[in-house]
Amino acid sequence: MKMKIDFVSDVSCPWCIIGLKSLEQAIAKIPELQVELHFQPFELNPQMEAEGEEIEAHLTRKYGSSPEQRTQIRETIRQRGEALGFSFTVGARDRIYNTFDAHRLLHWAGEQDAAKQHALKVSLFDAYFTEGKNPGDHGLLVERAGAVGLDADEARAILASDRFAKEVREAEAFYHAQGINSVPAVIINDRHLISGGQPPEIFEQALRQIASTHA
Repeated sequence: MKMKIDFVSDVSCPWCIIGLKSLEQAIAKIPELQVELHFQPFELNPQMEAEGEEIEAHLTRKYGSSPEQRTQIRETIRQRGEALGFSFTVGARDRIYNTFDAHRLLHWAGEQDAAKQHALKVSLFDAYFTEGKNPGDHGLLVERAGAVGLDADEARAILASDRFAKEVREAEAFYHAQGINSVPAVIINDRHLISGGQPPEIFEQALRQIASTHA
C-alpha cells in the first residue's frame, strides 16, 4: 500500500530527530507499506539572527525554564536519542541558529530526489546535535549536500541567491494555517496528524491503523 507522509520539522528541534528516528523504525516494521516521505519546513525561531544566540540565554528568554529543568529535559532527550541510535552530544550545541537557508536547500533537495532529501535532513540533524555545528552555515550546507550525492556547485549557487525562499515561506504559511504550531508534525495522506516525538510503537500502531482503513 502506498502512503504519503509529510514530516514538518526544523533541523534545530531535538524532538524532531527523535520523531524521525521513531518513524523510520516504525516504517521498517511494516514492509508492505510503500512510503513517500517528504520533509516540510518549520522554523522554531524565524526571527533568529544569522550568528545565532547562546542556547541557555535563548531557552531562558523563550520558555522561562530554570537551569535544573533544562538539565532534566536535556537528559531525557539524550536518553530518548540513545535508545533510537542517535547521539545528542552533551554540550555540543551551545548556540541556536537561523535555519531558513537549510530549509531552502532541503526544498531543492526534495525536488531532486526524496532519498537524498532524507539523507540531507539526517545529516543536518547530525551536524547540529552531534557535532555542534551551525546548520545555517553555507559552507556546511554545501558540504553536506555534496556528501549525500547532490550537486555541490548548484547548492552553493542556490544559497548565494534567494531561490526557493518564496516556496519555503509559502509552505510554512500553509502548515501554520493548518494549525501546526509545534513540531514534529507527521501528516499522513494529507488527513491524519501525529504530533510530537512519539515512540516507534505509537507510530507503528497509527500507520497500521491508517493502512487498514485504506486497504
